[in-house]
Amino acid sequence: MPTIDELRTLQALPLDMKIRRTQQRIREWVNHFGVDGVYLSFSGGKDSTVLAHIISEMGLPIQKIFADTGLEYPEIRAFVKSFGDVIMVRPKMRFDEVIRKYGYPMIGKIVAHNVHIARNVPNGNVVKNVFNPNKKGAYAMYKWIPLASVDFLISEKCCNVMKKATAYEYSKKKGKVAILGTMTEESKARQDAWLHSGCNAFEIGNPHSAPMSFWTEQDVLSYIKAYNVRIASVYGDVVYKHEGAEYAETLCDCGGKLCTTGCERTGCIFCGFGAHLEKGEGRFKRLKRTHPRQYEYCMEGGGYDTDGLWKPTKEGLGMRHVFEEVNRIYGEDFIRY
Repeated sequence: MPTIDELRTLQALPLDMKIRRTQQRIREWVNHFGVDGVYLSFSGGKDSTVLAHIISEMGLPIQKIFADTGLEYPEIRAFVKSFGDVIMVRPKMRFDEVIRKYGYPMIGKIVAHNVHIARNVPNGNVVKNVFNPNKKGAYAMYKWIPLASVDFLISEKCCNVMKKATAYEYSKKKGKVAILGTMTEESKARQDAWLHSGCNAFEIGNPHSAPMSFWTEQDVLSYIKAYNVRIASVYGDVVYKHEGAEYAETLCDCGGKLCTTGCERTGCIFCGFGAHLEKGEGRFKRLKRTHPRQYEYCMEGGGYDTDGLWKPTKEGLGMRHVFEEVNRIYGEDFIRY
């Protein structure tokens, strides 16, 4: 089983060695399942775009699949469609329907999962064990217990329903397994997955390959700049931080020499996961500036349902109320919107 020391060693490798190791993992995957037995989960984000470029440079005709959730920046969807060889798959539920049934995606997946359990499972031990005030560290849950009593639901289910279930259904129907452009530095869950199975998870119930797992954000940006890779316009340009003061307002705080002049990450534009950790402008204030129509749909609307809980309406998702309540509990600028 891989170790954390092995991961740190891989993350410290120079980019050219990382590229070769990623190519090796892709070849292993294709050799095992066949080129017609795999597909690239292509989000249109810069990570999966780099992976698509590597695969193309290897001369492998691997099918690209895009989960068309309706939650992407319009520039991302247009970018994906510009490739012309991408299969679009759609989830069975809309985002507003997922929220109405399960809850809003807030704080982080682990927190949202535990809040959902604490609220919906009539078991005092769940609250006692999960929200134990003696637990310390980044994943201490005690501070989040007030979220189990707000007038709206919170859940981590949206990603499972909108993306994972959609991809799994495609995999099952076509008999193909996925190649993903995910990296361990993005979350503890992805790091734990790598420590369990490495880049190529052959033996799990839903096999998948993540051949860039040991890359970093700076590696991705360096690759884009070095190989002049075309990325979605919503990212802007990849620049060095010192390349002009005009970027001071929009540069992401990515902790390295390279940054994007637009969005740092794209993902789902209405997602609240990690929004409280953002510095500077933040995703929702940026959305207000760059995509006012989507921002209005995100913030406006909403109302109390027959069960007394705040939920989306046809006028909008109603997330302004959600943010107001979270800020009432944790401080005025906890989430900037």
